[in-house]
Amino acid sequence: MHRFASITAALGIISQVAGAFHAQRASDEQALSTPSPEPITVTQLPLPPVADSKVGSCTPEINPNGTGCLLKSSQVASGNFLPDDKHVLVSMNFTGAPAAPDPASIYDGSHLALVKADGTSFSSGDPWKCITCGVSEENKVGSSGLAPYAQSFRDGKRVLVGTNIVDCGEALLASDDCTPDKVHIYPLRWDNEADGSGPGGVIRELRLHPDNVHIGFNSFTYSNGQLGQLAYFGRLEFNPSPKTGEPRSARYDIVKVTRLFNPDSPQLFSTEGGELFLNRSAIAVGELRGFSGRGKEVTFIGNPVESCNIDVFAADLTTGNVRRLTSHPEYVDPIDVSPDDKWQVILDTRGTGRQMFMAGMRGIPPIIDLIATTVASSTRNNGPRRFFNPWLLDRDGDRDNYYGQQVNGDGDGSPGSINDEDWNAAADPKWSYDGTRIAYTENLVVAPSCGGSNPLRCPKSTEPGGRVTRLMVAHLTDRKALDLDPVDEVSDDIPWGVPYEPGSEAPDRPVIAGGNYTLKGEVSGSADVTIINDTKVPGAIKTVAVKYHEYSDDGVHVIDGSERFTSTVKSITDNHVDWYSDLTLSGETTGTKKTSPDGFHLEIDTMTNIFNANGTLTTTIDGKEWKQPQNGT
Repeated sequence: MHRFASITAALGIISQVAGAFHAQRASDEQALSTPSPEPITVTQLPLPPVADSKVGSCTPEINPNGTGCLLKSSQVASGNFLPDDKHVLVSMNFTGAPAAPDPASIYDGSHLALVKADGTSFSSGDPWKCITCGVSEENKVGSSGLAPYAQSFRDGKRVLVGTNIVDCGEALLASDDCTPDKVHIYPLRWDNEADGSGPGGVIRELRLHPDNVHIGFNSFTYSNGQLGQLAYFGRLEFNPSPKTGEPRSARYDIVKVTRLFNPDSPQLFSTEGGELFLNRSAIAVGELRGFSGRGKEVTFIGNPVESCNIDVFAADLTTGNVRRLTSHPEYVDPIDVSPDDKWQVILDTRGTGRQMFMAGMRGIPPIIDLIATTVASSTRNNGPRRFFNPWLLDRDGDRDNYYGQQVNGDGDGSPGSINDEDWNAAADPKWSYDGTRIAYTENLVVAPSCGGSNPLRCPKSTEPGGRVTRLMVAHLTDRKALDLDPVDEVSDDIPWGVPYEPGSEAPDRPVIAGGNYTLKGEVSGSADVTIINDTKVPGAIKTVAVKYHEYSDDGVHVIDGSERFTSTVKSITDNHVDWYSDLTLSGETTGTKKTSPDGFHLEIDTMTNIFNANGTLTTTIDGKEWKQPQNGT
């Protein structure tokens, strides 16, 4: 499944963040100890057998218990554990069911299921149970697709999945008492009209707050010639008999909503006279990614604080204090924080070299990133294929030479092994409630991300029936189970946000006016900056050009040379880029970031992520060359 969440930075969203751009952040990380690698055992959880889409192809010979088959070419989407830590939530695509009135006819289409994580089986004899198969139409009025990001409530009876809440009434989801006739699928609605009319606003990337009362979500915008999005925080309120809005059936309303962006607050960049200022104490959220384990912080993708380096940040919901959680030059997006807030698991391209050709040089301020984040995000995929692996980091995140531990790093790399490079992780990884396990999904690379016009070969699946998806659990074998009190309910009010008024217009993100500016390095040197606005797209920036003179913000990385970046918007999601770079790095490390003499020219659509460039962009660090991906990959 292509994840819109990963588009967020790629759409030119500028998220203001606090903290220094390099590994030595505001807290003195030199004094922080780094954890030693710990033993991790990775296993697979069972999934239904596979079949094709032909009616009746899921025969009794394939599944004797008549509890459904997976579409062979489909991908499952894992969620979190149920509170008992014995079951993992999974969205899966059932297929091949016999025609009605056969009882097995209900196993068809996209559904929410449970998979046993303790080696036992349900009363059916299978280690999986479909929760929403067979739910009547009257019990799911107004509901939508049951993927992705299934998230269990602490009561073990409800699940947030997609833009719905699946509810089994008084019955535990994992119990035999939870039968299809007791299950309701309630839609979620965000009121975006002053009179309460209509279907409500379009919401995406929903995340349940640990207090089980609040929710975070994102919504797309279009301003300054670019597609973007804003993040929101609100309270879930069950509405059994709505009087306004659609649908007029039982639903969950998202009320007391706060927009997590304030255009009147200090921004990342500001100008005064001919000087450009980089304000690292400014805060705002680009795309919301979730919450800390105890619910005091929101995690999000922020605008790069090092050029072309997409990172995850956390902001305190009360104070607005921002922490940079990752700093590795590769691309990170999904994150889940452990229930006790002491650890985090991320999905990252680190170790693959995928993004190093553009992000490998450290210490470059994020000036071209005013318009370059589309490239930084879009190039980390090969079509629907991601290059993610799960990584374990402590609370303080990347620092010095600590970049965490690869969760699945102990395999031999052979076909089908836990670290087979042809299997890539899919969002989102999730901690167990007791903090001893991590569940995540992996998908095998398939055409068109390989084969045909793509220069990469297509591997053969080693999974049962040729399945191209698998459900993994990492066991942190030396850890003791946590026993934590439920998370206290947090306030509806976010002091640094803006209360949302239904019907109000989404604010534009401020754009720097065209002109010539000087940015002074925090330690030494300066940068001459030229910004040219787009004459065809009001409020948009067309070109950013920078000339560095012994520029350094940390005294460790010194930047010299020039860079010029021009973005031509061909459609809402399709950009053409002309990039010229001739930078040198000196200090503790040395390097260059250079385009070919005729420049680097890339056209990429953020919805398809197919790399197609003319010319080259190469970064060399201490003699190691990092080259761009092949076209078509």
